[in-house]
Amino acid sequence: MNDIIRKRKSIRKFDLAALDDQVLEKVRAEIEAVKPLYPDIRFSIQIVNKAKGMSAVKAPHYLIFGSEEKAGAYENIGFIGQQLDLFFSGSGIGSCWQGMAKPEDRAASALPHVIAMAFGNPAEPLHRDISEFKRKPLPDISEGDDERLEAARLAPSAVNAQNWFFSAAEGKIRCYRKKPNPLLGFVFNNMGRIDMGIALCHIEKESGDFHFIKEPDAPARKGHVYIGTVG
Repeated sequence: MNDIIRKRKSIRKFDLAALDDQVLEKVRAEIEAVKPLYPDIRFSIQIVNKAKGMSAVKAPHYLIFGSEEKAGAYENIGFIGQQLDLFFSGSGIGSCWQGMAKPEDRAASALPHVIAMAFGNPAEPLHRDISEFKRKPLPDISEGDDERLEAARLAPSAVNAQNWFFSAAEGKIRCYRKKPNPLLGFVFNNMGRIDMGIALCHIEKESGDFHFIKEPDAPARKGHVYIGTVG
């Protein structure tokens, strides 16, 4: 398994000193290199130094993710953003998804705001041992046998809910998301979509040849929404 997936963690304590310009240039280059899950969905990623919102982590920098409002947009942002989260962790930089944070300047995103990610030099250990992950057992979130499922299991999710299910057979992984609880509202529904994209990013990192398609005849799963199939 990808070494960074095995040891990454969400950093919530940062050195508030700004990263130097050379490091920020590397971040910008990585932003330009991200691969979307859905190439036809427009998105934007901006670096800002201030963000606001309930429970927003204090950090020297934030990525602000925006997207056009289109089916698959939130999964796409999760897939893109997790590439950057893994890049940060592998480059000695701490990062943390920020579901409730927004830029102080509304003009920071040219497209509708989706989510933010704090980043900077960590003021706590950057990595952890795999035994420290608090995750559901693999049989609770999947069926079938595919070594890529463990990478998906280790993916971060909002409040560590892991509201996904994977069905593996014949080299394919069918991906499902739990139907949202209407009492939890619109925000948590969208967070579940982002989480699905994050898990798909981890699967992609373990795939030699990654293809994501929508099967018109994919089996239904009670209590879940079919998202797509990894070939």
